[in-house]
Amino acid sequence: MDRIKQRTKRRIVLGICIIAAAAVIILIIQGVRGLLGSGADTSAGLEYIEKEEAGNINAIEEKISLLERQDNNAEDTRSIKEKFTGSVVLGDSVAQGFLEYDILNASSVVAEIGVHLNELDEQIEKVKELSPGVLFLYLGMNDVTATNGDVESFVSEYRAVLTHLKEEVPDAHIFVNSIFPVQEKATAGEPLLVRIPDYNEALKELCDSQTVAFIDNTSLAEEQYYEQDGVHFKADFYPIWAERMAEVAAL
Repeated sequence: MDRIKQRTKRRIVLGICIIAAAAVIILIIQGVRGLLGSGADTSAGLEYIEKEEAGNINAIEEKISLLERQDNNAEDTRSIKEKFTGSVVLGDSVAQGFLEYDILNASSVVAEIGVHLNELDEQIEKVKELSPGVLFLYLGMNDVTATNGDVESFVSEYRAVLTHLKEEVPDAHIFVNSIFPVQEKATAGEPLLVRIPDYNEALKELCDSQTVAFIDNTSLAEEQYYEQDGVHFKADFYPIWAERMAEVAAL
């Protein structure tokens, strides 16, 4: 009885060895055929692999989509000042409103009332000291009248400012705000201000050529936000403008 069991075991072991050897031989033959460029039909295997890869990709995309939905649903509780940490707004009297109404910290605003594009050396030096990661520009309103409607001159001066900034703060991501439109009462005193749309169009073209982001804020400037002069804005406008910049720059 014991001998029968031993024989049976031997037969089983021998059978396994034969099957394993056959499998190895088959794999070797297939490998040789592959090397010799045989026309073996691999479509079934490829189809299987493609299905597996597609399944993995779909699973990854689904996970990414889930994370994005979670991010979108998460409420951003940061204040505007917190969002602008490490960012600076460089501009004129309109940008000065961020400080006057305490919308942004002093470390986030470099502004000068009545400043022109060719008068920014001191302001750019301050920006350099702050070394922002993101830099927003609001410039050009005063230059519409200063250039006497000469759009080409305006573009040339703005290009020089961008070049200077790229040299002084090369690591900053620059965003250029469009010049806000003014009310009719303002154009009555300064007729050239009606050319602001032309200047904005030229400014956008300049930004495109310089690979600089252009933010068109024209739709934000609703009538109720203007001060009596028809040029500057009331306090409740600045959070709206700041949130717009923060959204575009993903602050």
